[in-house]
Amino acid sequence: MVRFFVQPENIGEREILVQGDDVNHIKNVLRMKQGDALVVSCGRGTDYECVIREIQEGRVFLDIREERPAVSELPVRITLFQALPKRDKMELIIQKAVELGAAEIVPVRTRRCVVKLDDKKEEKKLARWRMIAEAAAKQSGRGRIPEISEILSFEGALDRARDMDAVLIPYELYEDMPSSVQAMKNAARGESIGIFIGPEGGFERGEVERAIGSGARPISLGKRILRTETAGMTVLSVLMFMIEGKE
Repeated sequence: MVRFFVQPENIGEREILVQGDDVNHIKNVLRMKQGDALVVSCGRGTDYECVIREIQEGRVFLDIREERPAVSELPVRITLFQALPKRDKMELIIQKAVELGAAEIVPVRTRRCVVKLDDKKEEKKLARWRMIAEAAAKQSGRGRIPEISEILSFEGALDRARDMDAVLIPYELYEDMPSSVQAMKNAARGESIGIFIGPEGGFERGEVERAIGSGARPISLGKRILRTETAGMTVLSVLMFMIEGKE
């Protein structure tokens, strides 16, 4: 069933008001009509099964048929700390991370990042990335729109991750696969996980050492060297499987 997100203030006890770009999507793209069913989420973990009561110019009124907790959210909060990649790779990373259950994506500047953004470009990028996160959340049936943080320095990212139950950092020079599997199993038992992914050139050794000094666990992702846009998705996929498989 098609899904939309609305602001909590537009949700009443028995009806929901849809405004903005979603009105055009409902009317002119999906060509929905009175009586058609759809799902609305407040973006905070609650889903509302609704039917269209009335379509006006710029507004759609929905009647709430059922309210229920969103079942698509992972019980563990996963934050992806993604070093800024080149070109538009971040858009793909955000889209897939949202589909795989990440609660937050934090763009990170590291020593080997090639991308340099001034304040104006950063603001435009963040707005674009947040739109992609919302679209991916709709498509994948999420009950929340994952957060896209402001860009942090590597040290700022380590500070953000300090209170998480587990922090994992894939590192191509770490070869202990049994220990890596156990580290991910242990992480899946907690309530919050941070995943640090380097840029195209990887993390510098000093950055990995600082992360380990802050409590991160190095892990191996196998004998192959993965691209930055692949590494995070690999860890997220394994963790999603482990977390949902234990329920």
